[in-house]
Amino acid sequence: MPRLKFLLPLLVLLAAGAAYFFYNPSVSSSKKVNLKSAVQKGEFVVRVTATGELKAKRSVKIQGPQGMRAARIYQTNITDMVPEGTVVKEGDYVATLDKTELDGKIKEAQTEMDKIETQLEQAKIDTIIELRGIRDDLINLKFSKEEKQLQLEQSKYEPQMVIQQAEIDLKRTERDYGQLLNKYSLTQEKSAAVISEIMSSLKKEQIQIDRYSKLASSFMIMAPKDGMVIYSRSWNGKVGPGSQISTWDPVVAELPDLSDMVSKTFVNEVDISKVKKGQEVKLKVDAFPDNEYTGTVIKVANIGETLKNYDSKVFEVTVQVNESDSILRPAMTTSNEIVTNIYEDVVSIPLEALFSDTLAYVYKDEAGKIIKQEVITGASNDDEIIIEHGLAGSDEIYFAPPEDLSNLSFNPIDPKIKKDIRDKIAEAKKLRQAQMLEKMNNVKDEDLPDDNNSGGGTIIIMN
Repeated sequence: MPRLKFLLPLLVLLAAGAAYFFYNPSVSSSKKVNLKSAVQKGEFVVRVTATGELKAKRSVKIQGPQGMRAARIYQTNITDMVPEGTVVKEGDYVATLDKTELDGKIKEAQTEMDKIETQLEQAKIDTIIELRGIRDDLINLKFSKEEKQLQLEQSKYEPQMVIQQAEIDLKRTERDYGQLLNKYSLTQEKSAAVISEIMSSLKKEQIQIDRYSKLASSFMIMAPKDGMVIYSRSWNGKVGPGSQISTWDPVVAELPDLSDMVSKTFVNEVDISKVKKGQEVKLKVDAFPDNEYTGTVIKVANIGETLKNYDSKVFEVTVQVNESDSILRPAMTTSNEIVTNIYEDVVSIPLEALFSDTLAYVYKDEAGKIIKQEVITGASNDDEIIIEHGLAGSDEIYFAPPEDLSNLSFNPIDPKIKKDIRDKIAEAKKLRQAQMLEKMNNVKDEDLPDDNNSGGGTIIIMN
């Protein structure tokens, strides 16, 4: 028990001393270790990394009915669609469009047609009645004419005045008969024109109903080829049952060719100057992280754009995927490493170990002493930078300056050597630019998929 009483104060004292040592800046700063790193020598790769999305390079669009605009139907909804991932054969059912508005137009046209048919029947009846009345009048006038003729013949022994009156009555009757006969002919022509006009309206309505009926049959979308249905995305999100299509964008689905895929990515305005057509790309698909693919940059946008979730302007870059793989699907996310330059057998250091004021320098370990060494820098990537002159592959450098800078020696580079090195860098840059231009010229310009058509689902051809 007495021994325990003696050890307890000693332990408290030791703990207090340890805390003072670790948390007192004046004590701990003297114990800091300045980390250093060996200079690397070998291949140096400059990359631009960006996230992309897979797309089919070529596809056939499955569009909704082409006669919707003629029927004055400007938009409709997808009421039903096969589940995503369904494998279909040519001619199999894919989707159904809402026919409510079309059915209403068919009913209106049918009502109008019934009305015209009633008008036609009424016109026929009116024509029959009118012509029958004229025929009856013609018969009566014919009898009257015969009667007047008989009266004229009987009056030949009568005074001249009576004979003249009989002749006048006969002529009047003949004139009335001729006029009525002409009226009968005109009435026939008029009735025929009226009936023809009604028949034309009836035929027009019948053609409209036939057109509507044909259009209604095309509201059931069938697969023109074998494939697997995968829903695409539009500005309003994923397309599927309940989504709307319009006459301006009637795409219900697509038939992309999975044997030829591209990755569409966006590169920020800081790095876009490094990206050129013809550069090699390493791709990974987030859904299958163990699989690696290669690609080639085939298109770089000339104009930047502002997109959601990006802090600065970005430029669209299209990467051709070299390999064909049946597991790849449109809209899969890819990680793209665009190799903008490869430098062979060069010296490089971490970016954290490079310092600069009016010139670039490093803190170098020379025979156990730290010196301030001027360097000439070259290309850099996200982590490292090339040292064109001032360091060798066997050197070691520090990540932070020493505490005491008063006695630090400085080793500058001779101005003539600087000029020679920079001239060599300029020549090497020109050579690289010429090689890059040759690569760019070897990449043919192609028409690539347009995102503006992304309405409806997507059908993938299975090889």
